[in-house]
Amino acid sequence: MNESKNMAVQSRSLRQIRDQVLAEDIRDRLTHDKRTAHLQLSVKVDGSVAHVDGEVSSEQERQFVRTLLRRQAGLYAVWDFLTLPGQNLEVADIGCGGQKQRSWAIGVDRVSHPGVDIVTDLEGHLPFADNSLDHVFAVHILEHIHNLLGLMLEIHRVLRPHGVLHVLAPHWRHVNAVADPTHCRFIDVQTLKYFCYAKPDVMPWRPLIVTASEDTVFADLQPVKDGSSPSQEEISRWFQ
Repeated sequence: MNESKNMAVQSRSLRQIRDQVLAEDIRDRLTHDKRTAHLQLSVKVDGSVAHVDGEVSSEQERQFVRTLLRRQAGLYAVWDFLTLPGQNLEVADIGCGGQKQRSWAIGVDRVSHPGVDIVTDLEGHLPFADNSLDHVFAVHILEHIHNLLGLMLEIHRVLRPHGVLHVLAPHWRHVNAVADPTHCRFIDVQTLKYFCYAKPDVMPWRPLIVTASEDTVFADLQPVKDGSSPSQEEISRWFQ
C-alpha cells in the first residue's frame, strides 16, 4: 500500500516538473521571438495543457500566437484566452456540472448544479445567438451525447470565426471509456477528424491541435465559416 502511494506521489511530482519545464519553454519561445517579445502574456501549464492569458493588438496577431503556442512539443492542448484591446471574451462551458473550467464562464448543463447558469437539453438547440461566443468548453461531455452531429453543428453556429472549441474526452482504449454506463459513444482522435471535412451534416472545423494521452483525447478546433475547408497540411499534421 505504501509502495503504491509512493509511486502515485512520485508520478504526480514528475507531472508537476514536466508542466514547469513546458511553461518555461513557452515563455522562452515567446520572449525570444521578435514577433511576440512585446506581449505581456501569463503562461502556466497544468497536466500538459497550456493556459495563456493576455492582450494582443489584432486578430492576425492572435492567430499567430495561437499557432506559435501549439508548436510547443509535449502539450496536449492550449487554452488561450487572448483578448483584443477593450474586448471581453464570451465563454460557455457546456455539460459543466458543478465544475466550470473558468469560474466566470457561462455554465450550461441539462441538470441544475451550483455554477450552472443555463439549464438546457444539450441534444437540442443551444440558447446562444449565432457568432456570439469566443470559446466553448466541452470537457468530458461529448461521450454522453447521442446526437453528436447536431451538437457540433450548434457549437459551430454559436462560435465566432476566431472562436475555439476545447474538447476533452476519455480515450476509447482506456477503462474510463467503459466504466461510466452513461457514456453512449467511444471517442478517438479519428472521431475529431470526421468533423474537419464539410459534409451534408457537418460544418467543417480547423484542427488547431488534436492529441491523446493514455486516458484522454484532447482537441482545440476552430470553426471554418468562410466556405473553405482545412488544408491537407493542416489535416495531416494531426491525423493519419
